[in-house]
This record gives sequence, C-alpha cells and structure tokens, in this order.
Amino acid sequence: MINRFPFIAILFISTISLSLLSCATTSRTSAYFKLLPKDTTIAGVVKDDYESIIQPGDILAIKVNSLSASEDAYYNNAAGENVNTTAAASGGIGFLVMPNGMISFHSLGQLKATGFTRREFAKDLQTRLAPFLKEAVVSVNYLNHKVTVMGAVGSPRVLPLNGEQISIIDLMVLSGDITENGKYNDVIIIRDEGNNKIVKHVNLEDKSIFTSPWYFIKSNDIVFVPKDADRIRKENARNTFQTTLALVASGLGFLTIILTQVIK
Repeated sequence: MINRFPFIAILFISTISLSLLSCATTSRTSAYFKLLPKDTTIAGVVKDDYESIIQPGDILAIKVNSLSASEDAYYNNAAGENVNTTAAASGGIGFLVMPNGMISFHSLGQLKATGFTRREFAKDLQTRLAPFLKEAVVSVNYLNHKVTVMGAVGSPRVLPLNGEQISIIDLMVLSGDITENGKYNDVIIIRDEGNNKIVKHVNLEDKSIFTSPWYFIKSNDIVFVPKDADRIRKENARNTFQTTLALVASGLGFLTIILTQVIK
C-alpha cells in the first residue's frame, strides 16, 4: 500500500505557506481625498478664472475669422518670420513674442503683445482689423505653454498646456496617475516667480487641496511625486520574508519526503 503521509505532509506545509504569504501581502493605504469626510460640503474652493499675461518668448496661435474666407486665409497664413522650430514642434505655426514684447502681424505691422491677457489681445486685434475685415473674430492661444510631471507617476512627461491652467488632479490622470509607491500626501510643485523658484508641498489626501491656490497648475510648473521610501523599505522586507518562507517550505517538504522514506 502506498504511504500517503509524504503527500499529506507536503499538502499541509504548502497550505500553511500560502496562508502566511497571503497574510504578508500589504494593501495600499494611500489614496486621493483619504481624509475627506463623507457627505460634506467644502467652502472656499479656488475658481478656474485665472488669466495669464502674455510674456516675451510666448508663441501665440492667432486665428482670424470673418465674412471673407479668402481674407481670413491671408491673415492666418501670414506668421512670416515669427515662425520658428519651437512653434512647429509645439503643434502649430505661431507668432513669437520678441524680447521687446512685440509681434509682427500682417497689415498691422509691429504690435505690442505683452501686458495683455489672451482675451484682451484678441479684442485689441479685432479692433485693429475692423478697417480691413467685416465682423472679424479673433482667437489667441499659446503654443509653447507646458507643465512637467516627474517622479512616481505612470508616465512622466512634459504635457502641453492648452488652457491657462490645469487642476493637479487632471494632471495626475493625464500622467498615468500616482504609482503604488508614490506619496499622495507630499506632492511637490515648483513654480517660477520672477527670478525665484517657489517650492510648495501639497497633500492630495486632504480636502484642503480644493481651497489651495496651488490646486491649479500653471505654465512651466514642475510637479514631482516622491516615492514613499518607508513603504518601499517595508515592501522589500516583506518580499524577502516571502522568498525565505517559500524556500523554507520547499526545504521542509523535501526533508519530510526523505525522512519518511528513511524511517519507512
């Protein structure tokens, strides 16, 4: 009759090992809005009404629409010498704002662009084009505004900023979200202010992010998500424990077979 003890012993040891391994597996403790109370109202949230001021070095996409399509094309294809490789790489043909704050625009010559918001500059252009075009409508957008996302995110990258700003939550989603080992409660934002760089730490687990002036990310901001070193250390220790446990379990299984055969 076949001795079934070795097989039963191996099955028992394997079951115990798997149970210990499953207990050693950790669950993710960090999350967005972890500290957000249930069924609550947050007062004083920041508004998405920021309007940036055009600066030297900006590349502007200027589009003209009027009752004459042929005249529109004349203006829309006349970026001229202001076109550069940076504009082309940014996805369009634009007007480079020179160090003196001016751009060259067809029929209007040298125009001051700095000091205006995009909406104000579009309105100024519409007024100036009134003698040349009937019911002209002008739109102005940036071609080279961007934000940089680094660190523990799914896809670190430089993202074009099509609007004036973007919420940090949207930015994280577009970057593949924070990875398992990323720190939700200590995201770093670096922003240029004149000749200074301002560094701010924000907590995406807490509701205070909705009322923070740093909730919206602006052009040229750098967002860095640090790795949770403590979590990584604990995870490495658990992995080492699991590997050791598996080796011990395997060794005990083989030892049980050998001893059973010897004493049989």
